Amino acid sequence: MDATYVKQALIFKQVYKKLVKIEDPMESFYLIDIIQRFGIEHYFAEEIKVALEKLHLILNTNPIIDFVSSHELYEVALAFRLLRQGGHYVNPDLFDNLKCTKRMFEEKHGEDVKGLIALYEASQLSIEGEDCLNDVGYLCCELLHAWLSRNQEHKDALYVANTLQNPLHYGLSRFLDKSTFNHDLKEEKDLICLEELAKINSTIVRFMNQNETTEVSKWWKELGLDKEVKFSGYQPLKWYTWPMACFTDPNFSEQRIELTKPISLIYVIDDIFDVHATLDQLTIFTDAVNRWEITGTELLPKFMKISLNALYDITNNFAEKVYKKHGFNPIDTLKKSWIRLLNAFMEEAHWLNSGHLPKAEDYLNNGIVSTGVHVVLEHAFFLLDHVNGITKQTIDILDEKFPNVIYSVAKILRLSDDLEGAKSGDQNGLDGSYLDCYMSEHQDISSEDVQGHVAHMISNEWKFLNQEILVANQFSSSFSNFCLNAARMVPLMYHYKSNPSLSNLQEHVKSLINVGVGRN
Repeated sequence: MDATYVKQALIFKQVYKKLVKIEDPMESFYLIDIIQRFGIEHYFAEEIKVALEKLHLILNTNPIIDFVSSHELYEVALAFRLLRQGGHYVNPDLFDNLKCTKRMFEEKHGEDVKGLIALYEASQLSIEGEDCLNDVGYLCCELLHAWLSRNQEHKDALYVANTLQNPLHYGLSRFLDKSTFNHDLKEEKDLICLEELAKINSTIVRFMNQNETTEVSKWWKELGLDKEVKFSGYQPLKWYTWPMACFTDPNFSEQRIELTKPISLIYVIDDIFDVHATLDQLTIFTDAVNRWEITGTELLPKFMKISLNALYDITNNFAEKVYKKHGFNPIDTLKKSWIRLLNAFMEEAHWLNSGHLPKAEDYLNNGIVSTGVHVVLEHAFFLLDHVNGITKQTIDILDEKFPNVIYSVAKILRLSDDLEGAKSGDQNGLDGSYLDCYMSEHQDISSEDVQGHVAHMISNEWKFLNQEILVANQFSSSFSNFCLNAARMVPLMYHYKSNPSLSNLQEHVKSLINVGVGRN
């Protein structure tokens, strides 16, 4: 690995020199786009930030029409997407010149595959109320499908098809299919070093992930839950996949390991509620968590006592580590997050015991909490290095209600999970799903219509999430980006059955980090 790190440093210098010497903003944007697609943007975070701020200033201090008229459609769309990804608001008026009839648009841009793809990708970052941008995105999608039907043997056909199925905004570079990458680096010899840096980064990250999964597996065995028959088949790799994908910077090794621990408990406790315990046992268990005490749990079976002790120990140890690092003890906030989750699980248990489906709105409000997303994201919040520190105002927001950015991720996960269950025909939890509850209230609606309704709800929630990334809020950009990555994980975790290349997510993750198939 020493030789790998030396080579990494040398190639980094080559790319860095090119990036800082670029004067044309658009040329730097081409480079940034490739860097991000290769998943090596953490090397150039400051340089990318400066480049984005420079172009954003240009757009704010000069007539937009000047920029649009002097650049191709691809360039305008790329600038829009990268700026919004970077947290800079850009008015969609940038595309006002595209307001024309469908026929005129098709005549002008119907064969401009590069421009159509860039504009389609840009439209995925729309926020609530940007109907014109949505319409442009739908039109690009339609024209790209039409182009595909005429050019199935074209060298870019696979790239176009892949883009339509998996837009960049909803994906993680680690999981993207690089074989369809639409940049021929061999024709741009000065950019070959980017591909080399990406390969070296992949080697380093893979090595770190292997060590981290070993640490996680060791921790799980030491915890003792794997000795319980009910939990003996659990695979820590499944839980580790979330922090592996969301903490993209290789330097966050300790954070990936630490976050896996509360995630594991969410899965364990969820199964206890769904499968392994009676309503009376669950009531005792939930009451103990609300009191944050072990007393009064003598009647619980051994596996529930072990789980309860694990919850207390992991949470207390986590809080202690945060205190040592940041000088702030988050134990009260973490307790509240677990209490919310357990009470939501308990509500679902009561619904199941009653034999009646709840109202769709009641189910969704509770289901957003029972995803456990808030527990994961609040733990992640305390693992990040916050430039401005952790403020009382921020903690109050975490304690009192779900911040919008957390709420949106949780809602996307809940609805996506329920929708995929309906599509695949799998039983989606013993306590029903939003689709079941909705159809129970609307007897005249078909299953296809309710699936369309839920898909529309998910799409709208993405717009709210996009808006949260753009607006100034109480949270750091690092935390907002972590939340965005968590939302991007949802299609991988819940839609992979419809994606043949990810039909077995755990095997795919193992292949990424070269973990043996038989290894937990």
